[in-house]
Amino acid sequence: MRSCKRQLLFWALLLAGQSAAAEDLSRFHRQTLLERFDSNHNEQLDPRERRALRRAFGGIDIPMLPSRSFDYTTLHLPGHLDKAQLDEADNTPADNPITDQGATLGRVLFYDRQLSRNNTVACGSCHLQHAGFSDPRRVSEGFDGGQTTRNAMSLANLRYSNILGHRPGFFWDERAATLEDQVLMPIQDKLEMGMTLPQLEERLAHLPYYPPLFEAAFGSSEVTSDRVARSVSQFMRTMVSMNSRFDRMEGFNEQEKLGRSLYFDGADGIAEHGCAHCHIPPTFGMMKALNNGLELKYKDPGLGTLDRPPNDPFEPSNDGKFKAPSLRNIELSAPYMHDGRFKTLQAVVEHYSSGVHPHVNLGLAFEEQQAAGPTTGFRFSDKQKAALVAFLKTLT
Repeated sequence: MRSCKRQLLFWALLLAGQSAAAEDLSRFHRQTLLERFDSNHNEQLDPRERRALRRAFGGIDIPMLPSRSFDYTTLHLPGHLDKAQLDEADNTPADNPITDQGATLGRVLFYDRQLSRNNTVACGSCHLQHAGFSDPRRVSEGFDGGQTTRNAMSLANLRYSNILGHRPGFFWDERAATLEDQVLMPIQDKLEMGMTLPQLEERLAHLPYYPPLFEAAFGSSEVTSDRVARSVSQFMRTMVSMNSRFDRMEGFNEQEKLGRSLYFDGADGIAEHGCAHCHIPPTFGMMKALNNGLELKYKDPGLGTLDRPPNDPFEPSNDGKFKAPSLRNIELSAPYMHDGRFKTLQAVVEHYSSGVHPHVNLGLAFEEQQAAGPTTGFRFSDKQKAALVAFLKTLT
């Protein structure tokens, strides 16, 4: 009985906080700001009007929030998808369910350059929506102009990472155990965003729009790094991509049908030789980091950098193993691989056709005749290569 009363009190306080926060947030609603600063009444702010907006709030960029929160909690999935299968893959923790208010806060944080030391980069600077929430540059650029060592991977379908009973980590090398852990790492990275968590909390607490956003999301205006991680994670879990031509089962031409067969069944009719053996539908994500033979001796060992036992009992180490992102929207997310070495999908397919190095940790299997020579591969014909590229584009 007492537990029930405590829960009722918690929700009453949360709802009361959200009501008060809603009044404070109205100052930052798009329509409110347009009424104040859109002097030529064209429903947008030109550079002069934006300068006036900045001056009114002490020289900082202010988010223009929608009057009504977007619906972040409703998923619209194609009928062919097995909801139970997706639920099993869902990594959303019980103590951080997606809410409209939490995801709204997460979205503002995701695009806010105030999260970097010199206010120059945001999460969204390296994860661009038009590029499938990836970075079109080979490697990303940090707050002070420094170059990172890896390509910023696509964020699509991070919510559904638990595949076939595996619970892999996040990033190319799986160094973050949870999405919540992952969020705070780039912020603290000395090259990427250059902040400490105390600095982050202090800065956000003094920005006028964050206390009411935190109150709406969590019931109080307290700004903590834990709440930053939880809200950004909520927003990132809403980046679900499940409505491509492949999902809608729209008419495939003969080339796309051939590509689909190659992807699922392999060039020789052996499913273990198909792409789907590692990039598993319906998310087209990987269940763990694997070595795909990019090199014989890796400059970047990937998972091998971490002090962990081999993730496969038949392989001596984790060197050269990387966990690729979902292949959803792969047409948009060039360049490819952890270091962005391949500019096109054609180059990716060519690697698997003839450019695979026979590394001791290689996670691919080839027939004896395919393995002849210094590099190996599935030896696709030109027709098969083109067909695979055509099929991959149906995942957009």
